[in-house]
Amino acid sequence: MQTSLSDILALTRLVGHARRKVRQFSHLAQAHHLLAQATPTAKDITALEKWLKGGRRRVIHWFEQDYPEPLRLIPQPPLVLYVAGDWQLLQAPQIAIVGSRKASPPGQNTARYLAEHLTKSGLLVSSGLAQGIDRAAHEAALSVGPTLAVLGTGPDLVYPQRHRQLQQQIEQCGALVSEFSPGTAARPDHFPRRNRILSGLARGVLVVEAQLKSGTMSTARLALEQNKSLMAVPGSIWDNGMSGNLRLLQQGAALVTSVDDIFNELNLDRPSPICSLDAENKSAPSLANPALLANVGNEATSIDTIVARSGLPVAVVCEQLVLLELEGRVASVAGGYIKVGRR
Repeated sequence: MQTSLSDILALTRLVGHARRKVRQFSHLAQAHHLLAQATPTAKDITALEKWLKGGRRRVIHWFEQDYPEPLRLIPQPPLVLYVAGDWQLLQAPQIAIVGSRKASPPGQNTARYLAEHLTKSGLLVSSGLAQGIDRAAHEAALSVGPTLAVLGTGPDLVYPQRHRQLQQQIEQCGALVSEFSPGTAARPDHFPRRNRILSGLARGVLVVEAQLKSGTMSTARLALEQNKSLMAVPGSIWDNGMSGNLRLLQQGAALVTSVDDIFNELNLDRPSPICSLDAENKSAPSLANPALLANVGNEATSIDTIVARSGLPVAVVCEQLVLLELEGRVASVAGGYIKVGRR
């Protein structure tokens, strides 16, 4: 269903319509929020008309049947959603995968693994199209199916710029969603607003990697306020990048080490048996020396340390590390190599 120009013009009457409907929202704390949202200007309508000519694009407002029901229940729901791509994905069961913009290689690897297998299992993976964990989750989901991105800008803008190609792929194979009208640039306060939509659309929020003070932790708090399932991946007590995850686990977030854990937390049937990271690693054949892998730590391990631990010649260690990296079992980082899970 394509939004027509008449739909655009109808947006200018939404506020007046909301005033007439206000008694129907008397049980909702956000009624005043809905009324406070501004009527589109003539400039907004011109930009919106131009954006709608680009393909599968639609405007969905509160009073439409296609407005996602989960969003009606959150504090301060968006009055209007601008959707590029497959708008029907708004009704699909979703899980939001979130985490640090400056994610570690293990964190990105974990996000890719979980996003890929969740998508294969029929859940729609959503995220915020940021660097780090968001990008890893979107890319992995796209490798096997659709994904949904909630934006902190108008749907016609790209932020960050390096994600231009990724954003185009998501529009083609998934959906881009924003409450901001075309032409709206990124602002710091837009991203917390975006996060309430991301968690509001999802059945649960999975925190892959987060520090205690981070935007990811604010998304986790929103998930709890919205009565969503909150899940977290465990990590090393020495890794400051996982301090937020450990705090969430202390406070009762569901611990996730496999896709099975997510389906159990959401009380969903699994379409097929799914193995954990460890089980997959054990079952996959390896060309590399397994004894060498045991000498690579979860923190950066220098080649000298690996040589000393393994007792193997430097040339052999370097050759084996290349094989392990190709197999996705280790990653090269500043200071050496770290052990990672395998997709």
